[in-house]
Amino acid sequence: MKKHARMALAAVIALVVGLALASCTSDSSQDKENKRKQETYDHLVAEQPAVPMQYSPTRESINQWIKTWGKRGKLSYVYIQNAKGEYGYFIMKGLPVPRCKMLTPTERVETYSEGVAVLSQPGMDGTYTSGSTCNAYYGFDATTGAYMEFTVGTNQSFFLFDQPMTMPEYASAKQLGPSSVKDVEKKQ
Repeated sequence: MKKHARMALAAVIALVVGLALASCTSDSSQDKENKRKQETYDHLVAEQPAVPMQYSPTRESINQWIKTWGKRGKLSYVYIQNAKGEYGYFIMKGLPVPRCKMLTPTERVETYSEGVAVLSQPGMDGTYTSGSTCNAYYGFDATTGAYMEFTVGTNQSFFLFDQPMTMPEYASAKQLGPSSVKDVEKKQ
């Protein structure tokens, strides 16, 4: 074998051995880091175990939400604040619904020999939706049943209550839908 060929072969072998060692080292370093994180976690859990809760305020709030909104005919008082800080309101039957909510699955999972794919499904109206519709809400007016839709986002917020608000900023809110607080009070 000629001198240049031997040097080239030696360089290739050195490169292969070097890469093999480097990969062992990086795997070894990663393994050490993972082991260190696990040891730290185990130590902290032993020294500071999670205390079991005797009571869950979160569960109580969820149950209260269900009791409040799980009634047929329950009204929503939706106050909208615009960029100028002005308020308006709608009164709706039930809760406002984000347009991205569906009654049917929005995705289906297909399994292939190469893996899994998550595929979009059309909605009940035969069309596809995107997450961009989640800032649009709809519902129906409390006394007329008229369809209403509004969006929130840039410089506009909404506040939802299960009864009319009397605080000053809400008391002067402009009626935005067909029903007024007085209309609803007469009907009840």
